[in-house]
Amino acid sequence: MKKVDHIGIAVRNLDETIPYYTETLGLKVLKIEEVASESVRVAFIDAGNVKLELLEPMSEQSAIHTFIEKKGEGIHHIAFGVEGIEERMIELREKGIRILNEQPKIGAGGAKVAFVHPKSSFGVLYELCDKSGLKG
Repeated sequence: MKKVDHIGIAVRNLDETIPYYTETLGLKVLKIEEVASESVRVAFIDAGNVKLELLEPMSEQSAIHTFIEKKGEGIHHIAFGVEGIEERMIELREKGIRILNEQPKIGAGGAKVAFVHPKSSFGVLYELCDKSGLKG
């Protein structure tokens, strides 16, 4: 794991939540996009040494919708920046860690992502986030 890339925060509504981060906390929105594969709308917030990824469900089938219904709004996951995500997934599996994805998926910003099952990581959902093939 190279660094914490971002912290994912589940929210009910981006339009209602963003002003807290921008007006109250004085942070800046970097971009907003839809990730169809996860049925979420995301806003990336620049928090200095780490990004915050606000996640709004776009349907009741979204894992974020289910999370909010069970636990309410709040921290959903912590994402570690990695390179060679496929190799990292193999290494973790060899160490007995359960990975929720068979293969990496395309996440926000075009990054390759995969998730570590919280039962393998003391209740924390971790995301592996590989941006090594992206420009910029």
